[in-house]
Amino acid sequence: MEKIPTISIKNINERKNIISKDIFEACQDVGFFTIVDHDLDINLIKKVLNLSAEFFNQSEEIKIKYHIKGGAGQRGYTPLGIETAKNSKTPDQKEFWHHGRSYWSQEYKKDMPENLLIKEVKEINNELINLFDNFEEVGKKILSLLAIALNLKENWFDNKINQGNSILRMIHYPELKNNSAGLRADAHEDINLITLLIGTEQEGLEVLNKEKKWIPIDVGSNKIVCNVGDMLQRLTNDNLKSTTHRVCNPTGKKKNQPRYSIPFFLHLNPDYMIETLPNCIDKTSPNKYQDAISANDFLKIRLEEINLK
Repeated sequence: MEKIPTISIKNINERKNIISKDIFEACQDVGFFTIVDHDLDINLIKKVLNLSAEFFNQSEEIKIKYHIKGGAGQRGYTPLGIETAKNSKTPDQKEFWHHGRSYWSQEYKKDMPENLLIKEVKEINNELINLFDNFEEVGKKILSLLAIALNLKENWFDNKINQGNSILRMIHYPELKNNSAGLRADAHEDINLITLLIGTEQEGLEVLNKEKKWIPIDVGSNKIVCNVGDMLQRLTNDNLKSTTHRVCNPTGKKKNQPRYSIPFFLHLNPDYMIETLPNCIDKTSPNKYQDAISANDFLKIRLEEINLK
C-alpha cells in the first residue's frame, strides 16, 4: 500500500451498494480512506480554523482558565505536554480544545459534560455547534454505508450514536523549538467508532501499513480523511481495522510552521454495550470479545491510558 483509497460519495442514493462495498473493503484492508464529494461546509471549516488560531494565540494565562482539572480532557482546553500516546513516555507536541454535543437526554447528564464558552473569541462558540452538527451528519452517512456492508439495517447505528459522547477537537501543533521532544502525535489508534479529519493541507499525517512501513497520507482542505476506531474494530470482531497512525514533525524551513487541524471523533451512546456483532462471528472467526463493555467504561479506560485523567 503506497496510499489510502479515495472514495467519492457523490450521488450517494443511486450508488449506495457500490460506495458501501468500497468503504467496507478499505476498512478491512487499511482502516483508512479519503472521502471526496461530501457535504461538509468547507467555508465553515476554514472559518473555524481561523478562529481556532485566534484562540490558541491567546496567552497561556487565558487558555489555562479553560482547563478542567480532573475532567479527562473531555471539554475545554488541554495544554501542551499532557496527552501521551499509549506505551509512549513522551507527551505529544500539541494543545487542543474539545467541543462536544450541545443537547442530550437527561439520562446522560452524568456522563456528558457541558461545553465551555470561549469569551475571548465569541464568534467561535456558535460556529463550533454548527460544525459539530455538520460533521455528525456526514459521519452518520458513512456509518449507514458500513451498516449496509455489514448486512445490518441502513439506520442500525442511528439510535446508538444519537446521544454519543462525540468530540470535535481543534488542535494546534506549535512550531518546533530546538529542545522539543517527541512527535506532534506519537503512534496511536483512535478510541471511537470512526474519525473524520479535515482542515489541513500540511504534511505529517502517516499510517502504518501491513508491511510495517509508514505511508504519508495525502490530505487537503476538500478531503475528509476517515479511519476506523477501536470501538468499531471491537464491534466487528477485528474485521474492520483500527490502524496505527501518527503526525510527524516537520523538518527544514517547515519546522517553524505551526499546524492546525480539526478531527471529529464519533462515539457511541455512553450506555451502549459494545459486544461483537453476531454476523461477524463464525467457525473461522470465533468471538474475540466474550465480555460486553459499555461505551462509557471503554472510553474511561482508554483516556487513562493516554494520560487524560
